[in-house]
Amino acid sequence: MKYQLVVFDWDGTLLDSAAAIVQSIQAACRDLGLAEPDDARARHVIGLGLADAMRHAVPDLAPDQFQAMIDRYRFHYLAGDHKLTLFKGVPAMLERLQAAGHILAVATGKSRMGLERALDHSGLRPFFQASRCADECHSKPHPQMLEELLLEFGVAQASTVMIGDTSHDLLMATNAGVDGLAVTYGAHPHDHLLEHRPVACVHSVAELDQWLAINA
Repeated sequence: MKYQLVVFDWDGTLLDSAAAIVQSIQAACRDLGLAEPDDARARHVIGLGLADAMRHAVPDLAPDQFQAMIDRYRFHYLAGDHKLTLFKGVPAMLERLQAAGHILAVATGKSRMGLERALDHSGLRPFFQASRCADECHSKPHPQMLEELLLEFGVAQASTVMIGDTSHDLLMATNAGVDGLAVTYGAHPHDHLLEHRPVACVHSVAELDQWLAINA
């Protein structure tokens, strides 16, 4: 077993939520009479903690509008998050990894409350032994989430892989000294992900599952 610890991002990696996040950011801007970021700018912030994401998506946001922007984003996202679906093949992949003896964890830009809600809605809670969220650690690409998971399980850097759909995930992996594996079906485009030198760049959950079966 090369990778004892397999860490997944959530949005855009396990859950097909990138479009909903983009639309919620844009709707929050409309509510507040702010200029909407285009799809590319809104997609780029996916994976960051909510505070950092709002700052990057709406750089002209005034300090006195910051909390209102977060509140309106949450309103729009939570209104429809129960309708979001996992990418096809995710439960079967996690079941196989768990059966093979891998430790599975989540490192996400979601809040703890948001991740707990998502774990319950998705039915994936039994597969994960630990998780770290952006409101209890530094936001990606800071390595704290991965460093804490390595320490919790006593796993070496060389025995850990971080799987995600954004450059934030891959940079966090690099900063923590672990391998990063990119998926292209989420928020960030293929060419942008390749710039960060992942150990592999896969285009579907089926391809991810196959890569892990062979290489992990």
